[in-house]
Amino acid sequence: MAMSAGKREMDNLRRLLALAKAEDLGGGDVTGELLPAELPAEARFVARQELVFCGGMTLCAIAGAYDPAIVTDVSAGDGTMVGAGAELAGWRGPARGVLAAERVALNFIQRLSGISTMTRRYVEAVAGTGAAIMDTRKTTPGWRDLEKYAVRCGGGQNHRRGLYDAILVKDNHLGVLARAGSADAVGDLAVMLAGASRRLGPEGFVEVEVDTLEQFEAALKLPLDVILLDNMPCEQMRRAVALRDSAGLRGRVKIEASGGVTLATVGAIAACGVERISVGALTHSAPAVDIGLDVELRP
Repeated sequence: MAMSAGKREMDNLRRLLALAKAEDLGGGDVTGELLPAELPAEARFVARQELVFCGGMTLCAIAGAYDPAIVTDVSAGDGTMVGAGAELAGWRGPARGVLAAERVALNFIQRLSGISTMTRRYVEAVAGTGAAIMDTRKTTPGWRDLEKYAVRCGGGQNHRRGLYDAILVKDNHLGVLARAGSADAVGDLAVMLAGASRRLGPEGFVEVEVDTLEQFEAALKLPLDVILLDNMPCEQMRRAVALRDSAGLRGRVKIEASGGVTLATVGAIAACGVERISVGALTHSAPAVDIGLDVELRP
């Protein structure tokens, strides 16, 4: 099903586009200025490999930023799987503007489509297990909203957007609390979490990271929505799921797996019964896909 970007993504795009155009165009396209000013061109964005397309909305904005006379036609919806040779979109307008905008446009859609394509592979690897593939905060600085949109286009789900919209107590937080010398660390944490959760919006959640089953059992006593199993082997993850279920918390507390998840291991992790699998590689390691711009001069 085709996806569409919202205000958050478009605002992110406008900020990034201003930076991208400034660094690439500088004081002007000295090569493009060699061409006749009114020479028209038609250009087609073509997939050179199988991919999940993402970024159609960027092409209209980029074209307009370089030359409002460029007309954009998008033929592949965001989130659509296409084969090599498929036409994704087209530009019609002054050749100078088309050629000046080419690299920035390709940078955007190759990056975003790369994330969508990798996400789709992970989603397909856990199909039928009930586990959701989720992103992390390991995004390119400044690109977070667009990259998280690309994850959704690939069939994944978004984790928290930042430090402001959900509580995630990680090992370093627990280490700092432990050094504070609390006599009842679990009890104190329960009180803190209950108070802090009131600051969250309707989509916020409270999550704690654990890396041992002893920590997991303690976490089950806390007012949590999610418990994150960090780098646990499958045997321990299955045990954690069983402990949660025997405590009558299935449906109330979700279990998330994270840490070193790859395409080779994600299926086995999902089979352990966890509801969520967070994968930093969706954004920090997704390779750009191969998309070309084929340009023809119009008579």
